[in-house]
Amino acid sequence: MDLHVATKWETAVLAGGPADGLRMQVAGRPSVLQVTYPCRVESAADGVRVDALYVYRRQLGVNSEPLAYGYDSASP
Repeated sequence: MDLHVATKWETAVLAGGPADGLRMQVAGRPSVLQVTYPCRVESAADGVRVDALYVYRRQLGVNSEPLAYGYDSASP
């Protein structure tokens, strides 16, 4: 079975927070999305990377496209 054919992609939009208005395609209506931004580090060991993490939760009352995800300022 070809997963690309079997997967239903839906448009989603993020509301609030640092990624406000960002639109994307999601499959399977995930309940939580993570957005990361790289941080600058000083004198880090080779290969070390630091990212700021932001959490967006699906708004359950929205059942048609675009799916809506709201910024969760209390997470993680």
